Formats: sequence, structure tokens, C-alpha cells
Amino acid sequence: MDILERIDQQVKNNPVIIFMKGTPQFPMCGFSMRAATALAECGLPFAHINVLQDPEIYENLPKYADWPTFPQIYVDGELIGGCDITLELHAGGELKTMLEKAVTQKAAQANEA
Repeated sequence: MDILERIDQQVKNNPVIIFMKGTPQFPMCGFSMRAATALAECGLPFAHINVLQDPEIYENLPKYADWPTFPQIYVDGELIGGCDITLELHAGGELKTMLEKAVTQKAAQANEA
């Protein structure tokens, strides 16, 4: 499987996913830490990929959505942005609403299948 297809599968199969340096429990950069913390504070499940453990993803993810930096947060298959945008959405209360909608829709799709 091509790396961009693998990334696309991860984005589409997870209602919320963060591609970050490290993990939510052990972040390897401040931006990844702050973005993962904002997601966690919403109280909803999210997937994560440690880009430092997968050089192919690290090299190719910036091409996937034309976003050059990490972390990258995808909600319902769409890039919402990196750390700054995620923190702004969280501060305004919009992030939790977005995550709830994505998680609920994915659960409904799974129940229909």
C-alpha cells in the first residue's frame, strides 16, 4: 500500500486523529503536547500516530494535506490544522462540539454496517 493511501485510511477510519511527535502520554515537542492536551480535555476518544516512529509518515504527511508542520489534527476526515488552530477552537468551545459530532457520526455509521 502506498504511504499516502495508508495516511488516507488512518484519516478516514478515525473520527479524530492527531499526527504528532511522540504520544499523548509522552509528547516529544511542546506543540504536540498542547494540541494533544486540548483534545484530551474534550473528554472524547481520539487516535494518534507518532510520526517520529514512522519515517514514511513523517516525510509524506505534509504532502497529504499541504500542511508543512506537526502536529496535524483531522476531524471527520478533514484537516482542522495544527496546534494554534486547535487551541483557538478549544478556547472557544468549538473543538469539543466538532469532536462530539465526528465521534457520534462514526458510531452511527458503524451501527448501520
